Amino acid sequence: MNYIKASFTILLIFVTQFIFAQYTEVINSNRPGVSRSAFSVGTNVAQLEVGPYMVKEEHSSLKYEVSGFGVDFAARYGLLFEELELNIEGIYQNDTKTDNRGFLAFDEKRSNFKNFTIGAKYLVYDPYKNSEEEDKPNLYSYHANRTFKWKSLIPAVAVYAGANFDTKNNSYLPSGIEGFSPKIMIATQNNFSGGWVFIMNLVKDRIGTDFSEFQYILTLTHSFNPQWVIFAETQGIKSDFYADNLFRFGGAYLWSKNFQLDTAVTLNTKDTPSVFGANLGVSYRLDFHKDKEIDNGNSKKDADKRKPKKKKNKKKKKDDVDFDDDGSL
Repeated sequence: MNYIKASFTILLIFVTQFIFAQYTEVINSNRPGVSRSAFSVGTNVAQLEVGPYMVKEEHSSLKYEVSGFGVDFAARYGLLFEELELNIEGIYQNDTKTDNRGFLAFDEKRSNFKNFTIGAKYLVYDPYKNSEEEDKPNLYSYHANRTFKWKSLIPAVAVYAGANFDTKNNSYLPSGIEGFSPKIMIATQNNFSGGWVFIMNLVKDRIGTDFSEFQYILTLTHSFNPQWVIFAETQGIKSDFYADNLFRFGGAYLWSKNFQLDTAVTLNTKDTPSVFGANLGVSYRLDFHKDKEIDNGNSKKDADKRKPKKKKNKKKKKDDVDFDDDGSL
């Protein structure tokens, strides 16, 4: 038991060293759920998140079935500021839609992007910033480190703005949707003690079209140790074209500090249509991050001012050579 407590304390110290910045020592992936974290990947970090999946749908009223596979992907990059992230996200699907309304079933082969979006996310509020002193772990009490803190109810908040690129005659979208359309989102994140994280996304998609869509996504994750994480998620979708409540469950495994594996299942509770999906995913980052040097007044110019002035010799021999304090010329 003492070994477990000691291990937990060491882990807690490690995590709190990096929780107050965007950049983390280990990969910070949005997978395996579909919600988006409030925090970015960190400056000069390039990250790729990819997940192939299979899907099965059945619509009891319209009497059709969909069976196929696809891949969702995201490319993320931290640029200029710790709070800023640029990203490209999309879902490409290939399936067969079978219409069973007639005497003979009719198969329609489909393949296209269900969505393709380019955007940027910016952290506007970070409650963990500049709070290292008061949030340091208690090295003498295991239970004190796991007690609830009221301050954790204040979430980090990020805003997102992007643009959808929809192709003409896309069989996954309602007729008339094509070209560019805006997408905006508010993302919040609460980090609770004991390895619990709660994320909420409020999304307004394809703004200005006849089928503008609103979504909410709620995700709860729990880490058992530095390598294993499980999650549960609910996603509500409402538009004049499609409405649903989807539920996801799964987990992730941290293979190395720059590589993560994950898996999840997706389902709903209705039959118009019923949805079942399963996916595997990977996240990998190229880490070129460098901590910014903080100038505390120790610049060379200021340092030179603080150096004691050397006394000048009134008489200087011709062969004398002056050296600095370090012995260089």
